[in-house]
Amino acid sequence: MSTMQMDRLLDTVVTTGASDLHLTVGRPPTVRLHGHLQNLKTKVLASDDMVALMKSITPEQKQQEISEKGGCDFGFSYGDKARFRVSIFKQRGDLAMVLRLIPSKLLSFEQIGLPEICRELVRRPRGLFLVTGPTGSGKTTTLATMIDFVNMTLDRHIVTMEDPIEYYHYHKKSVVNQREIGTDVHSFAEALRRVLRSDPDLILVGEMRDLETIEAAIRAAETGHLVFGTLHTTGAAKTIDRVVDAFPVSQQNQIRVQLSTALLAVLSQALLPRKDSSGLIAAYEFLVVTPAIANLIREGKTYRIDSFIQTGKKFGMQLLDDHLWQHYMSDKISAEEMIDRSKNPGELTDKVHRLGRTVGRTELDESEDAPKA
Repeated sequence: MSTMQMDRLLDTVVTTGASDLHLTVGRPPTVRLHGHLQNLKTKVLASDDMVALMKSITPEQKQQEISEKGGCDFGFSYGDKARFRVSIFKQRGDLAMVLRLIPSKLLSFEQIGLPEICRELVRRPRGLFLVTGPTGSGKTTTLATMIDFVNMTLDRHIVTMEDPIEYYHYHKKSVVNQREIGTDVHSFAEALRRVLRSDPDLILVGEMRDLETIEAAIRAAETGHLVFGTLHTTGAAKTIDRVVDAFPVSQQNQIRVQLSTALLAVLSQALLPRKDSSGLIAAYEFLVVTPAIANLIREGKTYRIDSFIQTGKKFGMQLLDDHLWQHYMSDKISAEEMIDRSKNPGELTDKVHRLGRTVGRTELDESEDAPKA
């Protein structure tokens, strides 16, 4: 299996609009299309196929990392057709690879359905704007859209720290410098330590994964920079708890006070397959930090935040479950998908039942799927 073969696989991903390509021994190459896995009609991959495929795209230094650490991640450009984020790891002694297609086209606020108030928030000179959600929920795309908006409309120095760089941003009205963790700088914490000396206006922290990085991001937001950060949490209140809980108990009160003044907004998102199989649609939970919400954060009463979001519609706030419900009622997503992604599945299930509808597959469907005796 030569590089030619890898080209064919990557072409398939690009032309079908798949989001990921999965390569593992004992199974044909598999793509994720509109959220579902589908095997490609090619041969089952053997160990030596995997080695050849890996070598066809992996830089020497990363191949070294695989043998030393058992895996690596990197971004690579497939000619001028697309960019991929590549994750290579070992399993059962063999190699496995997952290639995530990074869309090359930057989208607008309208195209991804971002709350209108985001336009105002990204013009702020300082503060922390968190974008959260599980892996594959479109956080990178949302952040790229916001950065592109700033890049087109404002003169700012934008510095991003990413692992790896996904969307490429070119200088428009702003100056954009993108630093790749592992290539340009050792770690997020190290990049954040250095960034404040480079006269930045907007800083993107690709992942706030440890205490040192979270602390540095909050400090940068307090000292007069707009900081975008991501976390793998679902929901605004949970995100705030997660940030506070990253600190030792003795520092938590102090952090609540700092967060209450530094935090601008939390955008929490989920990405769902559309009911008509035409692609994916995003659902958002959006919290804007008003003086009332700043008080709740300071006092550690995050459990009350959801009810404030519900009454904060005039600020553009919304709960994830309310947005999921809107998508369901306008027939864009199925009840099952809505309930899988919701924060309170029981409540939404009840709402569906009150409409006289059912959730889940019928007995008939299940009997078709039952293994034949």
